Amino acid sequence: MKKISIFLCAICSVFGFSGCSDFFNQESDYVIYADNQKLDNAVDTVYSVMGILSKLQKVADRTVLLGELRGDLVDVTNIATSDLRDVASFNIGEDNVYNSPRDYYAIINNCNFFIERVDTALKDNRNNYIFMKEYAAVKAIRAWTYLQLAINYGSVYFVTEPILTELDSRVDKYPKYGIQDVCEYFINDLQPLAEKYGRLFPGYGTVRGNQSILFFFPINVVLGDLYLWAASASGNVEQYKQAALAYYRFIRNRNSENLAYPTGTDRSYWDVGTSSWDYPNGNWVQRVTSEDYINVNDNAGISNTTELITMIPCDSIPAEGNYSELVNLFNSREDNNYKVSIVPSKRIFELSLAQDYCNISNNGSTVYYGPKNLTENRSGDLRLSEAYYTNTSFDRSTGERVDMQTIYKYRSNGREMRNVHIYRRQMVFLRMAEALNMAGYPRMAFQILSRGLNNTVLEEEVYPYYSQSDSVWVSQFDFPSSRYVLMGADEWMGFGVRNYNTMGIHSRGSGFTPYNEYYQLPIPEPEEGEEYTYEIVPDDNALTLNLQNYVNELILNEGALEFAFEGVRYYDLLRFALRSSDPNFLSSRIALRHGEENAAEMNAISSKLADRANWYMRMP
Repeated sequence: MKKISIFLCAICSVFGFSGCSDFFNQESDYVIYADNQKLDNAVDTVYSVMGILSKLQKVADRTVLLGELRGDLVDVTNIATSDLRDVASFNIGEDNVYNSPRDYYAIINNCNFFIERVDTALKDNRNNYIFMKEYAAVKAIRAWTYLQLAINYGSVYFVTEPILTELDSRVDKYPKYGIQDVCEYFINDLQPLAEKYGRLFPGYGTVRGNQSILFFFPINVVLGDLYLWAASASGNVEQYKQAALAYYRFIRNRNSENLAYPTGTDRSYWDVGTSSWDYPNGNWVQRVTSEDYINVNDNAGISNTTELITMIPCDSIPAEGNYSELVNLFNSREDNNYKVSIVPSKRIFELSLAQDYCNISNNGSTVYYGPKNLTENRSGDLRLSEAYYTNTSFDRSTGERVDMQTIYKYRSNGREMRNVHIYRRQMVFLRMAEALNMAGYPRMAFQILSRGLNNTVLEEEVYPYYSQSDSVWVSQFDFPSSRYVLMGADEWMGFGVRNYNTMGIHSRGSGFTPYNEYYQLPIPEPEEGEEYTYEIVPDDNALTLNLQNYVNELILNEGALEFAFEGVRYYDLLRFALRSSDPNFLSSRIALRHGEENAAEMNAISSKLADRANWYMRMP
């Protein structure tokens, strides 16, 4: 480890971390080493890992744009490039700049080389394996990269050995794997590493104010995604269960088993007792976007309350080569003549407005709801008004009026973000809810949205409604109430004394959800001749299925409200479509991008997506 530290210090002194491309500079586009060298020393091994991270920069923007432009929450403007417009309209040709699988295979090839050549048997004087953390981290990167290929292309050429010659690069040498095949391969590949290396990462210190720990992909989060996509493709309930457990293991171990990693209570909210609806309070966007994580307090190397889990670090200036263009595409800036390429769609405004903001006062005895006629997107869910802002300025030289747009998710503490975020905390909780719901536990999934999870909630809202065998399975999810402290009505109103850290995700923008009468599980009608209340009805298959469908819609909507503009929407819709019995599931939702009144747009999208082949890009 001293060698690694010395090596990194040398890099610092030579390059001064002026840009990520300086730190990550590698000569080869395909593989870092092309001889028989064994990776058995700190310098070569760390250099190889950094080379792999440099290759991720090439797909960083693409990950967001392919996930957002094909969804229903954004639209492109008339100044957008033809490549962006073609992505949004599902007309992605082989020459489209965003259709370049070779960039993913460059990552994969370097991972394959590293995995084959690194000396995993090498030990230090304490008998600890020196490079196993790097080995596990690279395997997780390879699995994540293959998953991105599979969900974007539908089926992919599959190779797990390094390609070092032109003959080896012939694609007809390799089989094609679909989404399910890719997922199941890497589930088996990562599972043996998950228990020991689920929270251990290479420790390369701080790079330009960011902990290098944030450059890596936690094995259990990647496993959760692999299980979730595999189950969506196969309908295998057991895989949904394993997905939920993988996400839970990450949450449990993120700060060690003795420390919580709760949802937190960052939110945008109206003051209690509001008589005039003016401007809400809160710190939701700032917590989502902040990249300043210097506090080191455990092996993870970052604060216990960190929202961000994984990011791809990019360059700080365009001249460095791997500069993220997202800030230019979403925000009015001098660099783009204050003209943006991507704007919110009509659909995200409709979804946000459709939420009922719930507030309470008078010691919780009075429940009231925000009005629906507020300006600046302050009606309904407040997350949109936090993330999106428009204003008007004037060109100082011409006097021309300029309409300005800011998407605050691409600004951090007043600065423009240079890095691309991949995983964050609420994403893990919401995907765990999705997996739980599809595994047959909609009540437990709903609590993640409504109240938040701890053992008290499980005992009151989950265990009473399931059989003994189901309760035994649920009991694997341990959220000690002393560590996961729910925000109650007193805390919401500002005079509670508990050190709360947990609430339902929906409360991040829609008020105190536990008291919201419009956000509850539906109450079924009793059978003829039977008398019972909802609270004592045991689950049966029909009721569970109905609740699953209901909670599915809540989860899908919550994903839109929480992650709009972050590049996950199309992938969420695609995953839900894969398991839906409705052949129009995908097209009917994406067609709402411009609103139901736009018949031409709806017909064009519906016609295009009626062919499942158009759900994916065609690989050149």
